[in-house]
Amino acid sequence: MGIQRTGVKVSNQLRDSSLFRPSQSEVDLYQHDMEDFLLDSAAEPAAPHQNKLLLCDLLDISGVLSEAASAIVDDSFTRCFKSNIPEPWNWNIYLLPLWCLGVIVRYCILFPVRVLLLTVGWIIFLGAFIPVHFILRKHDHMRRKIERGLVEFICSVFVASWTGVVKYHGPRPSRRPRQVFVANHTSMIDFIILEQMTAFAVIMQKHPGWVGLLQNTVLESLGCIWFNRTESKDRHVVGEKLRKHVIDPESNLLLIFPEGTCVNNEYIVMFKKGAFELDCTVCPVAIKYNKIFVDAFWNSRKQSFTMHLLRLMTSWAVVCDVWYLEPQTIRPNETPIEFAERVRDMIAKRAGIKKVAWDGYLKYYRPSSKLTEKMQQKFAESMLRRLRTKTSDEDLSTSME
Repeated sequence: MGIQRTGVKVSNQLRDSSLFRPSQSEVDLYQHDMEDFLLDSAAEPAAPHQNKLLLCDLLDISGVLSEAASAIVDDSFTRCFKSNIPEPWNWNIYLLPLWCLGVIVRYCILFPVRVLLLTVGWIIFLGAFIPVHFILRKHDHMRRKIERGLVEFICSVFVASWTGVVKYHGPRPSRRPRQVFVANHTSMIDFIILEQMTAFAVIMQKHPGWVGLLQNTVLESLGCIWFNRTESKDRHVVGEKLRKHVIDPESNLLLIFPEGTCVNNEYIVMFKKGAFELDCTVCPVAIKYNKIFVDAFWNSRKQSFTMHLLRLMTSWAVVCDVWYLEPQTIRPNETPIEFAERVRDMIAKRAGIKKVAWDGYLKYYRPSSKLTEKMQQKFAESMLRRLRTKTSDEDLSTSME
């Protein structure tokens, strides 16, 4: 019975872990294998002079080993950044002709039409944006209003080039002082989908190529804020810009993706607390993509944004739901971290995605050496403490005999 309780305890540790939550079938399978192992271990006769340390003892001495075993069962961090490969459906002689017909329609008919639409849209946009930007420099209010409308127009053209089917739920955002919008992040097209409805000023990572050119010209006119993950000083600069932007009544609505990286729309990682320290109203936005035609997740480490757009433009359609949730303010005695977690709960629940206690920046950086050394020291102390206790108990039993 003691051995069985130990096996149950191990499986409960895996199930209740805050970082990893394997399925029930995986837990039951792990528990069954663990109990078999413990029974086999207990059946082996131990030498009188040997201090035998069972696996159950190791799993009891520290939560580190429990977390490691959980990582083997269910790696929830890697799953956050994996694209789901669609199951092939052209596997027989009846379906293959239909699939070939679909490829011809998408690549030879829809794609050229979409490229033409996008080209015409850019010609109209640049033909209007450039004169307005330079001629109306002295009429700042009018220039900003026209530029906002033009940016909304070109974003609508982008959405049309994917045959975007976007359904918006809730009231359309209105310009009010001291408020910030936060949303879960799947791809850079999140910004385009939200921007076609309302001109947001967004906080975004600096990008090279034609995306960087747009950032420094078109999006700069909206008051967007850029940062670089590799520059530690950028955090303080961005923080100051955020505070100034929020209190400026003439600035555009501020949009922040507090995850700090693109996640595959099945999970939501921890929020950075910067957006929740501004002493203003936070308006949550939940975005959920339907993967029936295409997976909108952008894995920036494997694919450029240009190739990502081409994949969207050669699909049948991009289907998406956007929910504008009830604005939230920080509660008395609530810390910014707790506030961020509460807003994250709202977005996860509304979009139907799973919460995981991971920092999205681990996608780009390894954990610091200080954190690693601290975990190693904690594990070593627990192991030594357990071994000393076991040795003392065995010495005591030997003396009593």
